Amino acid sequence: MRNFLISTVWRTEVKIDSSAFIADQELIQALEKRSTPIACEEDRILFRQGELPEGLFILHDGSVRLTMESPLGEAVMEGSASSGSLLGLPGLIGNQAYSLTAKALKGARLSFVKRDDFSDLMLTEPAMSVRVLRVLAAEVRTARFALTEL
Repeated sequence: MRNFLISTVWRTEVKIDSSAFIADQELIQALEKRSTPIACEEDRILFRQGELPEGLFILHDGSVRLTMESPLGEAVMEGSASSGSLLGLPGLIGNQAYSLTAKALKGARLSFVKRDDFSDLMLTEPAMSVRVLRVLAAEVRTARFALTEL
């Protein structure tokens, strides 16, 4: 028996609530203690779709543009992240390639948390793990709601 892959690309606008990426202040403060500040004096790619994660980013101020492309290189999703967003979290947790490209716009202020520092936080402060799971759950829920509106 042969298997066939049939793919369809929808050209429709998907609205995603950017608040899904936002963590509570206690989690952000715990992550900040293990982070390195980043100031963007010009637009800067934080990570590209398909790259393996080395850590995650915390957006403090400014804007980050998020995009996703189909395997054919067509844009299928665009959005932006708000202050307090954790960027790259699903890839880091799942040890999978980033599913989005994130570009910090000029003037954005971020922090970067290395994979090992993030893992250390999860192991030494289990309460933070629950907070991380809440952020992931909100992101999944938001994506599902967006799909129902197609």
